[in-house]
Amino acid sequence: MFNYLKLSIGISGFLVLSISSYADVYKYTSPDGRVYYTDQPQHKKYKLIIRSKPKGYKASFKHLKKNKKKYTPIIQEAATKHGIDPKLVHAVIYAESAYNATAVSSAGAVGLMQLMPATARQYGATNRKDPKQNIFAGTRYLKHLLGLFKDDLSLSIAAYNAGENAVKKYHNQIPPYPETQKYVKQVLRLYKASGSQS
Repeated sequence: MFNYLKLSIGISGFLVLSISSYADVYKYTSPDGRVYYTDQPQHKKYKLIIRSKPKGYKASFKHLKKNKKKYTPIIQEAATKHGIDPKLVHAVIYAESAYNATAVSSAGAVGLMQLMPATARQYGATNRKDPKQNIFAGTRYLKHLLGLFKDDLSLSIAAYNAGENAVKKYHNQIPPYPETQKYVKQVLRLYKASGSQS
């Protein structure tokens, strides 16, 4: 828990937070220009800027191999449909939920690809808990991000974690959020280790 960190706009172009592992981070800009970051939002004007891994993420490793095999056909189907490397989808799912279809984060992200309600609706999932809908919607969203950031893997992965607006805000750079930076490195490491398509 890091509670509140107050910053005045203009003090620094970058934010470096010392936060506990996997803390959800919310941001609020007050009318007087102060920026507040917290893991415990006090009202609805706080916006989620970093999604944490879901509770029970580490426990999911117990069933990782079994679930990976179980969901690989759906991942392959979704990747083929949306013209994306299935190994990249695998890397994102591994990082997001460790192949746990019932994973729910404290921020309300659900399923294998940890979809928030608005993202799920936008990309065609009416039931985020349904593995096939979740994977297809998450893969479609990932494809959108790759197109938006001209196939830049690092930026697309960062946007999947922190949101595309966060990447745009920092002039198409990985946002200076420690958790997002760790997330990008993790997904890229998993992707390269699996042998990405040329």
